[in-house]
Amino acid sequence: MIRRVFGVIETTLTSEQASYPKCFFKSENASFGWLPTAAPCFPINAKNIKILTEPKEFYDTLLSNCCNAKERITLASLYLGYGTLEKKLLESIRSNGNYKNNSLNINILLDYTRGSRGVANSRTMLLPLLQENSKNLRVSLYHTPELRGVLKQYIPDRYNELLGLQHMKLYIFDNTLIISGANLSNDYFTNRQDRYVVIKDKSLSDFYCSLVNKVQDFSLNIDQHDKAGLSKNWEMLPYESSKAQFVQKASRKIKNFILDSMNQQQQYCAQEQNDTWIFPLVQMGQLNVNHDAPITNRILADSPPRSTLRIATGYFNLTKEYMNTLIDSCQANCEILMAHPEANGFLGAKGLAGGIPYAYSQIARKFRQLYEERKQQHRFKLYEYLREDWTYHAKGLWYYPPDKNVPSMTLIGSPNFGERSVKRDLETQVAIVTENPELAKSLDNECRRLYKLGVEAETDRKVPVWVNTFVVFFRSYF
Repeated sequence: MIRRVFGVIETTLTSEQASYPKCFFKSENASFGWLPTAAPCFPINAKNIKILTEPKEFYDTLLSNCCNAKERITLASLYLGYGTLEKKLLESIRSNGNYKNNSLNINILLDYTRGSRGVANSRTMLLPLLQENSKNLRVSLYHTPELRGVLKQYIPDRYNELLGLQHMKLYIFDNTLIISGANLSNDYFTNRQDRYVVIKDKSLSDFYCSLVNKVQDFSLNIDQHDKAGLSKNWEMLPYESSKAQFVQKASRKIKNFILDSMNQQQQYCAQEQNDTWIFPLVQMGQLNVNHDAPITNRILADSPPRSTLRIATGYFNLTKEYMNTLIDSCQANCEILMAHPEANGFLGAKGLAGGIPYAYSQIARKFRQLYEERKQQHRFKLYEYLREDWTYHAKGLWYYPPDKNVPSMTLIGSPNFGERSVKRDLETQVAIVTENPELAKSLDNECRRLYKLGVEAETDRKVPVWVNTFVVFFRSYF
């Protein structure tokens, strides 16, 4: 049944002749009229959306919300750092009066391998809170079912993260959602550029709290003794039970949730008092949840002549499908902003990881060769973000309708449009479609701030010979 319904969604995504229920009011968004049939639709007023632009602003917003949340805090990230700023963040939760009187429910979802790496790590940071208040605090670590047997026994820390991660970045305080690509660590609070959108909406916050809870159900829960065990709603260890059965059951749980949410939200799509619509997109390739990728691909394909797509990715590793769609199906002018090697977080890393910035340059060169071979170079511009003493991690998309100078849609969240995002990691982003001129202008300002620091991409830079081989065999791992 689930496969059949998801098949209907995929048919919708490939159908060019279908008619769809009216959701948007302006003709400039007609190309995306199919979105309400492919993802849950949350209509809201643009006044409830705020765009943050700087890491410090993101950090200060987290601190304030941790101090003032009344009923719930839900944090989903790759990991929590263990420096001074991270400790201050946890102290802000401790200082919350509702935490002290046990009326504040806290759910934290991180990745098992990344959150357990090293002697000091996310687990050691959170252990004191668990020992203080395990009744109202749930800490879960997602463990990929791919890491098992000999691989689990012998692949060292850091390299075991290649097999799959919890990569969603969701920070929820009562009825306020902060969706981002930023993790909870020092660099992301100081000099690592990302994107951050604050959305005040109960229904959307409920959706994402529930999604995190679903993933927590098949993740490992940490107790006050730092022991990892099964959730009470789950019977299979991800690294010992049948991988096929684990994936099947986890996949069914997530797909059912998405479909139920779509049915529940369908009735609200065309409410006239709203000027903005939010569509959560979920991708969990290793669990056979293929939702965000086909939707993103169709957004690229449906962008008409004279429109503009501005695409940002911290790691330039577009899937072959995205590349082919941009070159062969998309008719928009495309500007892509990626990290300059000097702004790449892997620069200077030990071992193979140190070659990753050059691998992205190699992939960008291949992409340029592809669109030049197909005579599409007039539509493409490639840029590299370069800012002294900063690294770059921003990702997403801004869609500018034909002949318009502000966007009517953006994608923001954790995916990088790359092989890992589609095939290996747990990802989510939202498509925000707006007909509100103030929000459209804010999105344009956000986009231009990033592109202002972009220099023309140097796709011909010298790449070590071994990196070429590395890209051929390991492209889906980074």
